[in-house]
Amino acid sequence: MKHNLSLFKSYDYCQSGKPRLTVVMIHGIASNSATYDKALVSFEANKGLADIRFVTFDLLGAGNSLKTDELDYNYDEQIEALHQSISMLKIKTPLILVGHSLGTFIVSRYASVYPDEVSRLILISAPIYTKQDFANPAFMVGMDAFKKALSVKNPGILHEKSFTNSMNNIVLDQTNYEVLTKLKLPIIIIYGDLDQLIASFNIPKLQKDVPNIKAIKTHGKHGITADKYTELAKILAEDSNVKTL
Repeated sequence: MKHNLSLFKSYDYCQSGKPRLTVVMIHGIASNSATYDKALVSFEANKGLADIRFVTFDLLGAGNSLKTDELDYNYDEQIEALHQSISMLKIKTPLILVGHSLGTFIVSRYASVYPDEVSRLILISAPIYTKQDFANPAFMVGMDAFKKALSVKNPGILHEKSFTNSMNNIVLDQTNYEVLTKLKLPIIIIYGDLDQLIASFNIPKLQKDVPNIKAIKTHGKHGITADKYTELAKILAEDSNVKTL
C-alpha cells in the first residue's frame, strides 16, 4: 500500500511574524519533536531570535506522524516525508536544518539530496561512526548495550519495526560518514563532553576531511540540554543578523 508521506508538524512560530530565517528541527530515535520543547520555550523569550521561524516535525514512526508496519523506515521514506513537509511550509527565507542524534543523519542525507534547499546544517549530538568503527567488535557490543538500555525505559521497543528499522537502515548505515564528507555547505556540530554515544574521537578526523565543519564542545551527555540549545541560540542569532548565509 502506497502512503502519501508527510510529517506531523508540532510547532511553527516566529516572534515577529516576518521571518528572515527558517529553522527546521528534527529529533532523534525513540523520541519525538517534544525533545525540543525546552529549547523552544527559551527561544520564544529570546528577542535576538525574533526574526527566526522555528518548525518541528515528528519523523515517520514517531509522535503523531504515520506509524505502520507497511513502512520500511529507511532514508528514502524519511527524506520523502520531510521534503513533502518542508514544501508545504512555503518557505521564502534561507533554511537551516537542525538534527539531534538520529535526526543528524536525516538532515545530512536531506542536504545531500536537496543541496540547493539548505543553507546550513547544525548537528546536535551527532554520532560520527566510520567504517573502522563498524569493523570493531566492541562497537556492536556498544550498540547492543544502547538498545538494552532503551528497552528498560520503554519495554517492547526492540520489537517495534519503526525502531529496529531506523537503527538498521539509518543509524547503522555505513555510508553516513561518507555522506558528511561530500557536503559543501557550512556544518556546525554541537556535542557534550560526557556523551558516550557519538564517538566524539572521530570529530577531529571529520574536520580534517571536511574543512567546512566547525565543532562546539559543551558539558553534558546526549540530550538537548540547556548547554546545547544555548549554543544553538548563539549561532542562530548571529545568522539572523546577516542577509545571506
